[in-house]
Formats: sequence, structure tokens, C-alpha cells
Amino acid sequence: MKTISFISGRRPVSYLFLLVFYISATNALAHNNIVPLSATANKSLCAFVPSWQLQQQTITGTVTYNNMPMTGVTITVKGKNTTVLSGEDGKFSIAANGNDILIFEYLGFKTQTVAINNKTNLTVTLEEDINDLKEVTVNAGYYKVKDKERTGSISKITSKDIENQPVSNVLAAMQGRMAGVNIVQQSGMPGGGFDIQIRGQNSLRADGNNPLYVIDGVPYASETIGSESTSSHLPRLTSPLNSINPGDIESIEVLKDADATAIYGSRGANGVVLVTTKRGKAGKTRFTGSFSSGLAKATRFAKLMDTGQYLAMRREAYANDGIAVYPAEAYDINGTWSQTRNTDWQKELLGGTADIMEVQGLLSGGSEGTQFLLSGNYNRQTTVFPGDYKYQKGNVHVSLHHESEDRRLKAAFTGGYTVQDNNMPAVDFMQFARTLAPNAPALYEANGSLNWENGTFNNPLQYLETDYKGRTNDLVANALLSYQLFTGLEFKSSFGYTDLRNTELKTLPSTMYNPAYGLDSASSVAIQNHASRNSWIVEPQMTYGFNLGAAKIDLLAGGTIQQQTGSQTVYLGYGFASNSLIENPASAGYFSVLQSGGSVYKYQAFFGRVNANYKGRYILNATGRRDGSSRFGTNNRFAAFGAVGAAWVFSEEPFIKQHDGILTFGKLRASYGTTGSDQLGDYQYLDTYSSSGMNYQGTNGLSPTRLFNPDFGWEVNRKLELALETGFFKDRVSVSAAWYRNRSSSQLVGIPLPGTTGFTSIQGNLDAKVQNSGVELTLRTANVQRDKFSWITSLNLSIAKNELLSFPNLEGSPYNSQFVVGQPLNILKVFHYTGIDPQTGVYQFEDVNGDGVLSATDDKEFVKDLNPKYFGGVQNQLRYGAVQLDFLFQFVKQESFTEGYGAQLPGTMSNQPASFAAHWQQPGDSGPYQLYSSGTNAAALAANDYYSQSDAVIGDASYIRLKHIALTFDVPKPWIRYFSCRLGIQAQNLLTITSYKGGDPEFKTPGFMPPLRTITTSLQLTF
Repeated sequence: MKTISFISGRRPVSYLFLLVFYISATNALAHNNIVPLSATANKSLCAFVPSWQLQQQTITGTVTYNNMPMTGVTITVKGKNTTVLSGEDGKFSIAANGNDILIFEYLGFKTQTVAINNKTNLTVTLEEDINDLKEVTVNAGYYKVKDKERTGSISKITSKDIENQPVSNVLAAMQGRMAGVNIVQQSGMPGGGFDIQIRGQNSLRADGNNPLYVIDGVPYASETIGSESTSSHLPRLTSPLNSINPGDIESIEVLKDADATAIYGSRGANGVVLVTTKRGKAGKTRFTGSFSSGLAKATRFAKLMDTGQYLAMRREAYANDGIAVYPAEAYDINGTWSQTRNTDWQKELLGGTADIMEVQGLLSGGSEGTQFLLSGNYNRQTTVFPGDYKYQKGNVHVSLHHESEDRRLKAAFTGGYTVQDNNMPAVDFMQFARTLAPNAPALYEANGSLNWENGTFNNPLQYLETDYKGRTNDLVANALLSYQLFTGLEFKSSFGYTDLRNTELKTLPSTMYNPAYGLDSASSVAIQNHASRNSWIVEPQMTYGFNLGAAKIDLLAGGTIQQQTGSQTVYLGYGFASNSLIENPASAGYFSVLQSGGSVYKYQAFFGRVNANYKGRYILNATGRRDGSSRFGTNNRFAAFGAVGAAWVFSEEPFIKQHDGILTFGKLRASYGTTGSDQLGDYQYLDTYSSSGMNYQGTNGLSPTRLFNPDFGWEVNRKLELALETGFFKDRVSVSAAWYRNRSSSQLVGIPLPGTTGFTSIQGNLDAKVQNSGVELTLRTANVQRDKFSWITSLNLSIAKNELLSFPNLEGSPYNSQFVVGQPLNILKVFHYTGIDPQTGVYQFEDVNGDGVLSATDDKEFVKDLNPKYFGGVQNQLRYGAVQLDFLFQFVKQESFTEGYGAQLPGTMSNQPASFAAHWQQPGDSGPYQLYSSGTNAAALAANDYYSQSDAVIGDASYIRLKHIALTFDVPKPWIRYFSCRLGIQAQNLLTITSYKGGDPEFKTPGFMPPLRTITTSLQLTF
């Protein structure tokens, strides 16, 4: 009988198995810093001792830069997992052997390697490396990648770019700093909104172009929950992004092309904005407190007529109309009002000074395994309006990160809670400031009461009796758990939750009216808005990275489950027993619900990524996502999106590396893929009903409002990009250029229906195509790089073109007056102004169809493009010792509405731009503005209306703005012993260079509060 042996007959296989086991065990032991002892040191070959236990001792030291201690420097024992951070005083303590080597790393500084050589105390001086930006890690959402290895288009700013800006909205901190990202402020009122477009307008719907915001991994809905019935911030309602405290932000990344955004699928069509908040760092617990205070004023006003010019205009208008006796209601000219009083109402109503104050505290620290951060912020701003109005915001942010000793289990939690109180007037006073006669009466009587000038004056300060009160409570929280099963394989899951609650109250009490009217609280009105939105999201993920020869492979797979619920109720109360009860709806004599509704949005997805990196030179990145959304019809509820990106880092090729020449970095990259959009609101595909408002036998009826469309599906955006990134002279000069072309199709709009159906349209996918193409250029130069002095310049330039490629049956649709094939979406179809009739002095316009009648349907055939031709920014950073100066110039080349847009007929009881003084007066004159009229000249009245709808009121609104400037001084450590101190002065919108005469050129629509020029001083102490 033969003996069965595992080895016998299988020796080659057995030896191979033992060899693989030995190599694997050796690699695993080496990876965990464990080395086998020799047989002479220990008889047992199975005895192993951690190498770091041999001759281990405590090494202390100090890290400095420019004779200043460096906080947060990462110190690592080479070849081991031992890592610490330097404390607030630059000191560190680390366990190491006497023959070990320490590695000192800090972003923006050259990495230092220092041999211990049996020393127990070290002093290390870091050198600034203002060129080594390619090693910076950027956040791509579900993964991170080194900047030099990314295949997608990602722009990034950090806390260093944000912390010195006196802004309360993160979008204001991004203006002018990123190529391809166009941000326009919509209101200068505190808490007002912003428009942001990343590489143009993709959707025909104005509200379908917002990017996706992700805060610490949690999607954040940016759609306003305010109501137009209550808001005082038109044309844009209060921005939810005010809930994010800029001081809590560590970095902001903007994902633009398909390679970067396709992994977000149906929500990445308009780009993705990733906000990463600050986290604690290991080391000594430290507290940083900062205080800033300053003032703010409106940037620019339009130049209007003074009293002399205004009265001359009024007299001439009546003379032109053949009226010798001024009407009784012409108070400004018939002697009722002073003929010498001259008031600049823009300065009177909007020329005040707003106070700004902000206090922030931050506590952070922790061990190597656990780090924490707790911060709090309070911000208060008053307004430039008359009256006691203010905007207040309080914020608490917490961050906790833990890592097990074997570094396999990781847990993290971040959370932020913000409360905003906004007390503003119920109107924007700008609408009165530009139209009030300059000789209008004083605002107050001698006794301090409002002046009504015997019933002849509608005092604009009547709105001081009104109120807008808004309160927003916002919670954003995220937890992350991850476990590394073995080297390269990690499982993790994030759990996010947001809760946003908003209440608004707008009151119009009877006390706002002239007492002569005899109105009481029975005429008072109150409008309230109650809205809420909360969301939860779970995203399990798996990542696996391994080497395959000279290639490094990274795999990612995950899923998303999300649900968002929202509700909103707007109601009106009229007729109160007392004005003191106006905020109590139960006290209203008449109560009406203006709007009431709720919604549930459900979303699920599966996503994945494959990345192959061969020798750091050839990189291929593929991402994909399968989405399902409750916002679409039953036949198109799911869709797939994906992208491929590739990069060639040609500077890593041996034939280039062996030549130490001018070129130090070079990369070509390209990407193509699809993303989608579901930004259309809920239930748009369903047949819905609403209250008809008609009562039949005591019951309110219902009426159909929308038709069912099971094929209602996704908007699709196909993105293509080619880019070149280079570095010269050891990266002291970095240049990148990108060309992109995005095509958006299956537009979600109302498709017209015949009137016989009972509906004007049905929500569906229109086969219209929109293209955005352009070039983005960035340049960064290290002009001077010395020990005590450095100067860095950064430039970004975006040249963009938007075009409607196709729109089937556009001529027969309701959109015919809004869009033109071959033209951008953001256009106006206007009359063509041809000049002034030299005999009549009336504006003339081209009669396109020659029928002798000027009509909007047939003669508005001229197109004006309101998109910027190009935009960008130039940023400079100069440092000399402990003093640093940063400033940013923002520039925009564009056309917009001029001062003549929306102006009432010159000659009526409304002030006019000062330029209107140059006008037609007698036959043979050419203007440039038409004759004055008090309103009885029908031809002049109609021509003035046409004028505001013509190309004559659209002109150059380009500008260069000193958007931001900051001067900071770090008090030298020898001056103070127990803490660090930084002093600073910052300014926003300090200077604007423009030929535009309509006020502030940034605004697209005149007549609203312009941005504020802000100057603050700050003090920061760290203990």
C-alpha cells in the first residue's frame, strides 16, 4: 500500500506554492514594518520583532520658515507608518531610531529629508516651493487624484483664496478665479442670490442650468425655497448657499468636463461644485479666534438729471404739447414743490453705510488616530437703506475623524448647522431712487414724522413701515465609515442628511399710507411663506487598487439611494383688528391660501470607475453611472451615462526627462462622454389637477392642469474636451489651454398642442440641440522666488460661445419670439433703431416686412447677444517676510441694458438719465434722444415704448473690477510669546473701470440694488 503524500508527485507545484507563500509573507511583514531576525540572534526562525522597536527613542525638534514656527507640518519616519504633525509653536515629538530618516512635508513648501544621525533634537527650516503644484491632490468627488495625473477638467481654490475675502456667500469668493465659471451677483442686498454657469447655458429653461452642489459628499439642493410673493430680493430670491460659512471651507473644486462629471450622471450636465470643509489635525489642541469689522457702500450709481435739467425738461415737454397752464397734479413744476430743491435720491435712499461684523472661533487638535474640529461663526450686516435693517447669520461646524491603530477602520463625521435671520424692507428702494423728481419734498417733517406734502408726495419711506422677515434653519451632516479588508481593497459607505426650513413674512400695514386717506388696520396685508426641504442619502462604495506590472489599476464601484421631500405653503391675510396682530394669521378678517403643495423626489444609481496608470505617463480613466429618477415618465425612468478620459504625460518620457531643458511638465488630455439633467421639478410628467377656485354647492372644484406623458425623459449633454498643460523653467511658468464642445439635446420644455386639446402644451422632450463651445486659458508665473520675497501671478481667460443648433418648427411655436436657430439662448429679439425723424423728433425703427405697421410679431427680427464675449481674472500674490498682499482683478467683455432701458417718456413726472439732456428740440436736429413730451403726444409715447424694446438700449457694459484686495501681517513670534497673531485689511469691489453709464455693469437688469464696496479690518489670534 502506497503512502499518499502532499509533496510526492507534486513537487514542482509544492515548491511553487511555498515560494509564493514565502514572498507574500515577506512582503506583508515588510509592509507592516516587521523584519525577521537571523538564526544566530534567535534560534526560532518564526520569531519576528518590529523593526521600529530596535534602538527606538523620542526625537524632538522645531520646524520653522523665515524665522517663524510652522504649524501642521507632516513629519514621517521614512519607510514606516509613524507620522506626526508639528504643533502651533512648530515643535514636534516622534518615536524613531537613531539611524532613521525623517521626511518633512507641507503644501507649498519643498519636501525636506533629514537624517537623525543619533541626534535627539532637530531644527528644520522649510523652503517655499511655489511651483510644485502638480503634486497637489484634487477632489474629484468619489475619488481623489493628483493634479498631474487627472484626465478631467477640474478647477480648485483653497481656504487661502477664501479666508481673506469679506463675503458671506461662497459663490462671491469664486468670482473671477476659475476659467469657465461665470458668476453674476443678482442683488446687493444681504442674503441675495447669484447666478452661476459652468461652461454656458445648456437648457432652454432658465431654471435648468444650475450645477450640482456637493458638501462633504452630500448633494445640496440649491433651488430657492423662497416665494416671489414675499421676497424683497428680486430678481433673485434669497440664496440657500448663504447657509455655507466661507470660513469653514477647506477647498472648492469645480468639475467641468465629461470625464469629471459623468460619474454624477443625471446631475452633472451643468457641472459639479464640490465643497470640502475643514477638518482637525493631529497635534496640540489649539484655538483660533478671529474678529473682523468694516463698512460697505454701493459701488456705482447712474448719473441722473439735477433739478435745473429736470425742470427744463418738464417745461419744454409741456411747451411741445401746446400746454401753457400746468396741470394741478404737476406738483414738481406748477409751484407746489420747491423749484430750487435738489436731491440726489440715489444717495439719499441707497447711499448709506452698512456695518459688517464677523466673529469666528475654531478649536482643533487630536492624536494620530483621532482628530477633531469645532468652529462657530456669527456674522451681522446692516444695509445702506434708511431704517434699522440687518442680516444675521450664526453657524456651528463640527468635524471628527478616527482611524484604528492598524489603519484599516476609518470613521468620519462632519456637520454644520446655520441659522439666518434676515430683516429687510419689503421693497428695493432703487426703484424710487431713479425715478423721483430731484425737487421732490423732504422725507421728514420738522417733528420727525414722514412728510406727505399735503397729499402731493408719495413718500418712498412709507416702506419703512413694511417688513420682510426671513428665517432659515439649515442642517447638513455626513458620516463616513470605511474598512480596508486587505491592501488595496476598501469598503466604505457615506450617510448624508440635510434639513432646510424657511419662513418668510411680508407685512404691508395701513400705517405705510398717507394718514389723510384715513385707512386703519382693516386695510393691512400680511403674506407668509412656510417651506421645508429635507433629504437623506446613502452611498455604499468599494475601491480596489493593485499593480499589474508597470501599470497601476484603480477600480471603484458604488451605489446611491436618495430621497428628498419638500413642502411649501403661502398664504395671505387681509384686514386685521389691530396692526399689532398683523403677524398672527388668525386675526385676519380675510384669509386666503395662495400656494400649497408638497413633493417627494426619489433617486437611485449605480456608478463605477476604472483608472489605469502606466508608468505615470499613460493614463486612461473610464466612468459610468446608471440613474433612476422619480421625475420622469414610466417609459424613461432609467438612463445610463458615461465618459472616457485619457492623458499622456509626455514630460515623463525618457527622451524628454534626460534633457534638463526649458520644459519641466507637459500633458495632453482628452475626454468624451455624456451627462444628464433632471432639473425640472417633480411630477412634470403626470396628469395633475389643482383647485379651480370655483365653488359649487359648497365644494371647491378641481381643474386639470397637466397631461400625462410616459415618455418624458432625460436631457442629455454630450461633452468633448481637448487640453494641453505645460510647465516651464522648473514649473515657474505654467500654462494650460482647453477647448471644449458640449451639446445638449432632448430639451425638457412645454411642447405646444392644438387649442382643441384644452391644453396649450404638454411637458416633453423637444428635439432641440444647444451647443456650448469655447477656449479656456490659464497662466501661472512665479515672477520672483526668493527667501524673503516672492511674487506669483495667476491669469484665467474664458472665451465662450453658446448656440441653438436646431429647434424643429420653431417658427410655429410659442418660443419663436425667444429663440433663433444659430444664435445663443440668452438673446433678445428687438426692433432695429434707425435714428430720429429730423422733422418730428420722434424715434424711428425699421419696418422689416414693409407693411407700414411696427409690430413685435413681424418686426422684432434683430438679435442682441447678452452673453459675455469673454471673462476672467488676474490674481497677484506678493509676500515680503511676514507681510503678504493679494489682489484680484476681474474682467468681463459684454453687452447689457443701457441707462435708457425702461425709462419713462422723457418729459413726464419721472427723472431721467443726465444724457437725455442732449435731445431733439427743433426740425433738423438729430438727437440723440427724441423730443420731450408730457405724455399727450401719442407718437412720442409709442416710440419711447419701442425704444426700450430696441437695439438702442443695449450697449457695451464691459468692465474691469478690483474684485478683491487683502494685506496681511503675521506678527513675528519674538514680539509675542504665548500666541500667534495676524492682522489684516481686506476690500471687495473696491474699484470698477468701465464706460457703462447705467449704474453697476455687473447687473443684467437695471433698477436693483448694486453690489456693495466693502472694506474690513481683521484680527486673528491662535493659542
